[in-house]
Amino acid sequence: MGVNAAGSSDPALLGIYLNDHLAGATGGLELFRRATSAHKGTSAGPVLARLTREVEEDRQALLDVMSSLGIPVRQYKVAAGWALEKAGRLKLNGRLLSRSPVSSLVELEGLHLGVLGKGAAWRLLRRLADTEPRLDKARLDALAERAHLQAEEIEQLRLAAGVEAF
Repeated sequence: MGVNAAGSSDPALLGIYLNDHLAGATGGLELFRRATSAHKGTSAGPVLARLTREVEEDRQALLDVMSSLGIPVRQYKVAAGWALEKAGRLKLNGRLLSRSPVSSLVELEGLHLGVLGKGAAWRLLRRLADTEPRLDKARLDALAERAHLQAEEIEQLRLAAGVEAF
């Protein structure tokens, strides 16, 4: 389907790429869940809860794409994505036992970057759909647009968290 740097087609490369995105989606979903929990009762809470549901759907959409292309899920990568998000919680935030306002800012920046990466993957898959009939062009267009809207919403939350933190 694709062409690697050497100019030859290698379908295994797409499997590696999509499994890497699945690992990121797994870690990202855990981060969304954590951020949603941390923001319960705030104005950001309902937005993050809705975005978390959408990200769950987006992760499933990625699994569906992989299945339609016959790409196996590499469980070790999924586990690594989950574990990396958990390890990310151990960062120093200026407070020993509680969240700091910077915690929300950093979480939202991570969410923003993850959604931007997800959108990039959807756009690439959409381009590949021009020559790969197993990919649903309309679905990929919708997923790319949703990622764009998610990124805009998270950016607004991120800016508000930054103003509050500093």
